[in-house]
Amino acid sequence: MHRCTCADQSAETVDLRPLQTVLEHHADEAGALIPVLQQAQDAYGYLPRPVLSAIASARKIPLSEVYGVATFYTQFHLAPRGKTIVKICHGTACHVAGAPEVTRALTDELQTKVGETSEDLRFTVEAVACVGCCGLAPVVVVGDETHGQLDSASARSLGKRVYRETPR
Repeated sequence: MHRCTCADQSAETVDLRPLQTVLEHHADEAGALIPVLQQAQDAYGYLPRPVLSAIASARKIPLSEVYGVATFYTQFHLAPRGKTIVKICHGTACHVAGAPEVTRALTDELQTKVGETSEDLRFTVEAVACVGCCGLAPVVVVGDETHGQLDSASARSLGKRVYRETPR
């Protein structure tokens, strides 16, 4: 176990054993930071600070470089995420077709703000720039399931279903 006091003054204890396999697998690969981060995130569900520190140490690179890569790419997450990820498209077509109203309805039903994860780790709600389904605007992606042509009422119905079906 590695104990790390992060910037917010909270102590975070993380079992680094799952990370060791990843680091050993990529030990001789000079440019493998992104695959290491991807596999570490797969192991932990996100990238806790002690994991980033251990990666920097093992790869003999500054923590700032690891952090820079982890914060540059949107695929990486530095905080725990919900079991169900809800992505609300806010691209131009979706915005014009009613994404703000869909967002209000969904966040009301899921009791979670955009950009946040619920305290019980059931949901993470994200606003995204585009999901590539402009003809179905406004669009919401729940996990791997795409829902299009939503309005406030259908978004509320979707939110209620997602709330009911996501395990506690």
